[in-house]
Amino acid sequence: MPFRTVAYRGPVSTTGPVTAPLPVVVPAPAPKRVSRLGVALGITTAVLATLGVWLTWRVFVASAAGQRVDQAAFEGAEYGRNRLWQVAEPVLEVVSIPYVAVVLVAAVIIAVVRRRGGLALQVALLVAGANITTQVLKNVVFDRPDLDATPVFANALPSGHTTAAASVSAALVFVVPPRARPWAAVLGAVYTSATGISTLVGGWHRPGDVVAGVLVVLAWSGLACALASASRPRGGPDTPSTATGQLVLTDPARTSRSGRRRASMVGVGGGLLLLAAAAAAVPAAYGMYASWTTAGDLDSRAELLVAYAGGASGVVAMSCLTFAVLLAVRQAAGRVG
Repeated sequence: MPFRTVAYRGPVSTTGPVTAPLPVVVPAPAPKRVSRLGVALGITTAVLATLGVWLTWRVFVASAAGQRVDQAAFEGAEYGRNRLWQVAEPVLEVVSIPYVAVVLVAAVIIAVVRRRGGLALQVALLVAGANITTQVLKNVVFDRPDLDATPVFANALPSGHTTAAASVSAALVFVVPPRARPWAAVLGAVYTSATGISTLVGGWHRPGDVVAGVLVVLAWSGLACALASASRPRGGPDTPSTATGQLVLTDPARTSRSGRRRASMVGVGGGLLLLAAAAAAVPAAYGMYASWTTAGDLDSRAELLVAYAGGASGVVAMSCLTFAVLLAVRQAAGRVG
């Protein structure tokens, strides 16, 4: 391990002989291996999530079979809407441009209080980039071709409300202290799922629109993690204070124990998210298979409800998986976070 010498600037004893300050040998900062790993994971996440957005549009909007299945879930949401809307409406009413702005400002303030100016910029890039991207994709890039499979509608993919909810949730995962990060990710997945399902209940979006919105946020989260990992890492366990020029000594064993506890908490949080994603993926896969393989029109009550339940489960599965991935990638960038 490389070492460096730091002079100790402490008080000089007046009762004994005066001696020259002794050098203190401390470990040099660790190499940037973790930073390179974080950059690679962040970029890979962004690329795969971007590909996922395009595939979601290609399957559920640009193909006749996908339009048919997605529309069946949309129509199945009519059953029980009056009762469910009482719960879904307040969730959707919260999401607005002022709401996003307030949460973004709060996230930036948290980053500034933690003396992380670079993190504040990364969070602003994440929230602004995700929400602007969704509007550009929905209104400029993607279209909804008339394939004689469903009534003619304007393109609604990705979902703007879901993007807003997921982006502010991801921002909080970035700015909270490491020990709170797993629980912020769990709460973010719950809130994103609730918002996405509420858009289905209200008849505002189809499942494909919601899934694409979540993936847009994951793509920008990956880029933000890559930027965090590319930042200059903190020093080793014993570093001189840049403010006072004095040596700040820490206990390596205590630091190691704290790191293990954080890693354990991340494992618990990520495990809960993956477990929830797997549980939701089962009915989602069944609903998708049943709807995709049904011959003729999907118009019976049972067929529409199966499609609706499968689509809602798919939203939950994708939200939980997204925040599990975000938590893991953010942890990889945690050496500089």
